[in-house]
Amino acid sequence: MIEKTFRVSETHDICQLDAASLTEAYREGRLSPVEVATATLDRAEQVQSQLSAFTFLDREGALSAARAAETRWRDGVPRSAIDGVPTTLKDIVHVANWSVRYGSRVTEDLPFGDDAPAVAGLRDAGAVFIGQTTMPEFGWKAVTDSALCGITSNPWNADVTPGGSSGGAAVAAACGAGVLHLGTDGGGSIRIPASFTGTVGHKPTFGRIPAYPPSAFGTVAHIGPMTRTVGDAIIMLTAMARRDTRDWTQPPMAFPNLTASAMSWTGKRIGYWKTPIVGAVCPGVACAIEAVLDDLETAGAEIHEVALPYREDLLEVFYRHWYVGAANRLSTIPLAARTALEPGFLDAAEIGERYSAVDRMWAEGRRAQYGAAMDGLLIDFAFIMSPTVPILPFAAGRDVPDGSGLKSWVEWSSFSFPINLSQQPACSVPCGFTPDGLPIGLQIIGARGDDAGVLSAALAYEQLYPNRFLTPGRTWPKLMGERNRS
Repeated sequence: MIEKTFRVSETHDICQLDAASLTEAYREGRLSPVEVATATLDRAEQVQSQLSAFTFLDREGALSAARAAETRWRDGVPRSAIDGVPTTLKDIVHVANWSVRYGSRVTEDLPFGDDAPAVAGLRDAGAVFIGQTTMPEFGWKAVTDSALCGITSNPWNADVTPGGSSGGAAVAAACGAGVLHLGTDGGGSIRIPASFTGTVGHKPTFGRIPAYPPSAFGTVAHIGPMTRTVGDAIIMLTAMARRDTRDWTQPPMAFPNLTASAMSWTGKRIGYWKTPIVGAVCPGVACAIEAVLDDLETAGAEIHEVALPYREDLLEVFYRHWYVGAANRLSTIPLAARTALEPGFLDAAEIGERYSAVDRMWAEGRRAQYGAAMDGLLIDFAFIMSPTVPILPFAAGRDVPDGSGLKSWVEWSSFSFPINLSQQPACSVPCGFTPDGLPIGLQIIGARGDDAGVLSAALAYEQLYPNRFLTPGRTWPKLMGERNRS
């Protein structure tokens, strides 16, 4: 057999490539998984030094996995379409031989023996794990800072937050420190940082990706892909989606398949969810979303303004789920260790402890009514679209924007947390920038089980606005000392 010769490319260009481009280059012998892993790790170290997106980088493990992938590609037997593709994992999922700290100083720095199901799916597909990304303590809020890892900053402006709780994953994606990024979403924690960093974040239908061990926050918590392009989100979701009997909350039957392709907008009925549960939409965000809807109407879609059912109850319904989840997590922490916990997390848990069983069951009942009404709404509409977040990225290290009058992160995430309650698939795609250069996200919501439909809509959107996505040849966030290659 004639051994292929791999051509070295410029490091930053390598880090801008999507999974399909990388695996095509592997197949043709123009790039090697080892070369790509090395470039990605170098990029990740630069990102870490400036933006604090990682809890650690596993150079030795990543290069070992990349060498194995290189051998498979040379032998013509790759495991999948992501074999050898650099991937990051949030510091909340179990990874064999890695510790998981949940963003907290009170957890033990001890390695786990087994992969979580989603991680196992990626490993089986040949993904190269380069490191673990940052999150707030136990993922309790929608920004990313912790006493364990400090403040994670937004690459478009280091003074503002990238959102959270999957903020480290979003920053890594936006900077090219990996291609595929595993995030989790209990109230917007994939979609919010995707919006704030100009990347793609998909919260799948609940149960499509198995969750084990179970989340302390219960059935509002989802696992999903964070990427730079819609195609990469599809390919990553496909690798993670599987049946795992350890997750009792998964349905026992298979979900509809994930085959997705760009669709026509002609005749599609789209509900425009215009008003958040709390507060108002920033004018710049509203203008960006409505410009897209105008274009979709020109392309043949029918746009109708919609209001969420039971909207007056949804904030309290979510609080009773989320705060009781925080109390549940607190119950596993020894009393002597609690002085090291973040005060905000403790406050949330203490509120949760004050709810009665009747309070929680009221929330379960209202959630069931709301979820059924949302299922009905998505019979009448192909999709619902909204801003992903009603506000713009704000100062890093804050839970709410200064001077906003908002009491908690939940209030400014009120385009996202209702879709955790209803368990529907929702994808955030980049919707342009403010005059100050901060990203805006558009949210596409579909019927339960219809991840393929949501991702097909996202692909069609990407075809309409290719320059909004982080691909080679367009402007990327610039780190200190990096020359402009755009």
